[in-house]
Amino acid sequence: MRGVTIVCVGKLKEAYLRAASAEYEKRLTPYLRTEICEVADERAPERMSEAEKRQVLEKEGARILARIPEKAYVIALAPGAKEESSEAFAEHIRRLQETHERIVFVIGGSCGLSDAVYARADERLGFSLLTFPHQLMRVILLEQLYRSAKINHGEPYHK
Repeated sequence: MRGVTIVCVGKLKEAYLRAASAEYEKRLTPYLRTEICEVADERAPERMSEAEKRQVLEKEGARILARIPEKAYVIALAPGAKEESSEAFAEHIRRLQETHERIVFVIGGSCGLSDAVYARADERLGFSLLTFPHQLMRVILLEQLYRSAKINHGEPYHK
């Protein structure tokens, strides 16, 4: 069974997000090995200068890059990046699993992702023109991975 790693900045702080994440991780178990790698988020003031934001991104980016295996196929979640339907996403994941041992999704922190992480990524993927909190984005990604698994196995899933 091939696997997916989700490298994300910060821990899930809210109980409802932890419960939702755990539920989708459990649902994915028969279909896909899923690993969540949390890297520490950098403490930052509410209002930052561009230089401070760049520092935060570089520090978090270094932690993210340290968790990505050398041969992994990396998908950075990015606002404004290409978006796909659930069916197209499922097909894309299926094709990637045929050629790659490990797929790594990267979810940045509140400041986003560093240029170094984007440079390492094989592609960028968007989920909406809307902005979601990075902690909620983890649950959304897990749900879409589960939906993809159901689609790829020809099993029904609510629409």
